[in-house]
Amino acid sequence: MTSPLLTLNSGARIPSQGYGVYKVPPQETARLVRQAIDAGYRLIDTAAFYLNEEGVGQAVRQAISDGVVSRNELFITSKLWNDQQGYDSALRGFKESHQRLGLDYLDLFLIHWPAPAQDKYLETYRAFEALAADGVVRSIGVSNFLIEHLERLLQECTVRPSLNQVELHPWLQQGPLRAFHAQHGILTQAWSPLARGQVLNDPGLLELSAELGLPVAQLVLCWLRELGISAIPKASSEARIRQNLELPTMQLSPQTMARIAALDRFQRVGSDPRTVG
Repeated sequence: MTSPLLTLNSGARIPSQGYGVYKVPPQETARLVRQAIDAGYRLIDTAAFYLNEEGVGQAVRQAISDGVVSRNELFITSKLWNDQQGYDSALRGFKESHQRLGLDYLDLFLIHWPAPAQDKYLETYRAFEALAADGVVRSIGVSNFLIEHLERLLQECTVRPSLNQVELHPWLQQGPLRAFHAQHGILTQAWSPLARGQVLNDPGLLELSAELGLPVAQLVLCWLRELGISAIPKASSEARIRQNLELPTMQLSPQTMARIAALDRFQRVGSDPRTVG
């Protein structure tokens, strides 16, 4: 089973559902990513900070070699860490990620955090634009950017970011940011869509889960799909990897969508983008 495709403003198509490898141990990465590819995942999300790009690249190359998938069916994302922001540093950082992955090109490269105290994300993004012009990166974007960071970036850039990957789940629904993305043709992608597992015990979601006969994780991922939001949940077991991808085709009713919308607490389980870096 594979997930539906969404179109980025670059023209590239990205699977709505991906496999994220944050906190996946390097020694486990190749095995789990290969399980994800075998299960039908075509979007794999990693980052320099995760220290597991090598394992992602190993699994991707082996799956291609085994004839399971072709490179153009896959969508591989990585991210530049904060200590490599700046024009020249960003180019070096991409080169290092590129070498660790061992792939001809990267489908998407993101600035991991705006790191506003450094005030380097504009020059970092100019380096990203150069990478896109060279064709070694097919699409470029950002992660954890707030509206204030995006407004400044859009005033300066020549290539609009294709995507902003942000913390987004039923307790932090990011309504104003999503509206800004829609206005400017930027795709919203959710990291930690299950709030690091915390929403799995939310009473409102448990009630809906029982009514619909859906596990809470699948309910949340269906909710994101209905909103047109890409998601990259992490899973460490083959069963959970498959469950997160094998979503029912049923549409959630407006009433169900409204009940989930009412759960928004504006509560982060991750860091505040204003203070990182």
